[in-house]
Parts: sequence; structure tokens; C-alpha cells
Amino acid sequence: MTTDRTPAEPGKPTDETSSEPRSPEEGKRNTPPAREPGEGSAGRPAQRSGDGPGEGAGDGPEDGGESAEASQPSTGRQRLVNGLWPPRLTRAQLIVALLLFGLGLGLAIQVRSTNESSVLRGARQEDLVRILDELDNRTERLHEEKQRLEKQQTELENSSDQAEEARKQTAQKERQLAVLAGTVAAQGPGITMKIDASGSAVESDMLLDAVQELRAAGAEAIQIGKVRVIASTYFSDVGGAVEIDGRKVTQPYVIKVIGKPEDLEPALNIPGGVVQSLEKEQATVSIERSEKIVVDALRSAKRPDYARSSSR
Repeated sequence: MTTDRTPAEPGKPTDETSSEPRSPEEGKRNTPPAREPGEGSAGRPAQRSGDGPGEGAGDGPEDGGESAEASQPSTGRQRLVNGLWPPRLTRAQLIVALLLFGLGLGLAIQVRSTNESSVLRGARQEDLVRILDELDNRTERLHEEKQRLEKQQTELENSSDQAEEARKQTAQKERQLAVLAGTVAAQGPGITMKIDASGSAVESDMLLDAVQELRAAGAEAIQIGKVRVIASTYFSDVGGAVEIDGRKVTQPYVIKVIGKPEDLEPALNIPGGVVQSLEKEQATVSIERSEKIVVDALRSAKRPDYARSSSR
């Protein structure tokens, strides 16, 4: 049996198995999109009901905002933060960082050493010449001491009476050590240094600096006031006064030194040395050379409590 079918109108559902129309919801769900007149099978689908003009499926305000936000490029600050954190150090970057650290440390040490030598760099030519002469004199003294010791060794080896020669050199060495220990008086060429520190802040450390500078310049005997300066001498400040080995020294400070005057005086007058330091404290310093300086302050010889001679 055949069933007559009427052609379906555009937009109305058709059913191949039944002539009865389906429910409105099902018909609406299965209705194919209408085509505009003149379009073929490749035409665009019609707009759904309720959509505004120019809006298609998935092009609502929310969908459009999400796609725009996802496609927006990140800013330079965000890219910088993403590149720096979390840190990603490679082996090459670590080596470069260590090399830069070493370079910076070397430059800091170089700058510090340059600043320490700024006093000499700013000195006058005559001051530099005097400093070089002092260094040459120290080298010459050391060379002479070496020759003297070598001469003594040769005399001991070549002497027919080695025992007598040994006693002779021992007595001479004893006299030298007695002068250094302050147990005997001494005289010879040298200088007299006078420091007038009335109304100034000259403390014990400045006198100690003067003694150290004189020793380095070859001083063989030193006396400050009535106190003999030896290897165990100490300086201290007590009640606004200077004490040397526990004995108070009054102003003006008079320092008698036995040694080569040509070496002693320049050592005190070097740029940034003892004399300039004292003058910065408003002290008056005078140095006088002499061919005969007498150092007569004596120290008693004390037997050491623990030290013993190691010679056999």
C-alpha cells in the first residue's frame, strides 16, 4: 500500500515512517537550518533564535572575553618575572658568576693597597729620595753585619789558638749585649730628640712609635728621661701621664739615642712619620745631632725565671 506524501515546507519536520507530526520540541531540535534564497548546499547555517545580530554560536560576551584574554600577549614585567623565578642556573652561568666574584675581590684589594700607599705617592721628591737613602743605609748595615760575622767565623777557623780567640770574641759580644741590655753605660755619636707636649694630647703610643722607628734605623742605645729603654720596656698611660716600665716620665720628653745620626734623623722625618704625627697633636719637636751622646741610665740584670741557654 502506498502513502501519498506532500512535499515538506521549508522549516517543517517530515517523518518517513509516520504522517503524524512529532512533538514540538523534537521537531524544533531536528529541524535543519534554513537556507537563504540563492544559496547552495555550502551556505552558512542560519542564526539560532535568540541570538543577537552578528553573534554566532559560542560568540557570547563570556566566550569572547576568555578568548581575548588568552590571546593577549604577556607584558615585559611578566616575562621578566617568569625568566627570573624560579631561578634556573646552568653550569656556564655559575662559572661566569665565580669569575666575576674573583675579579671584584681582586679590584677591591688593589684599591685598598693603593689607598695605603697614598702617603708616599703624595710625598715630595726630596722626601722620596731621603726614604730611598734610608733603605739603602739599612741594607748596607745588614751587609756589614754579615761581613763581620763571616770574619769572626774565619778567625775562629784559622786561629792557631782557637780557645783564646773564642774567649776574645765572647768578651766582645758580652760588652755589646750589656749595652743592649742596659746594664752598662754607653757613649757615642747620635741624636737628642726633645718633645714639648705641654697642652697637647701626646700619649704613650706615640713615644713607642718613636722608639720603634729609631730601632729600625739602627739605634744601639736609647734613654728617655732617666729610664733606659731595653727589649722588655713597656709604655702606659696613667692619670694623664706617661709611664715607662712603671716609672713616670715628665715633660718635656728628652730622648737620647746612640747610633748613626745620618740614619736616625731622616727616619723620624719621613712623610707621615713620627715628627709629623707629633706636630699634628700640636707638639713641638726638635732634633739635634751630636758626636758624643752619653746614655748613663742603668738597668739591673735579672736572671730569667724560665728561660735557659740552649748552648751545650
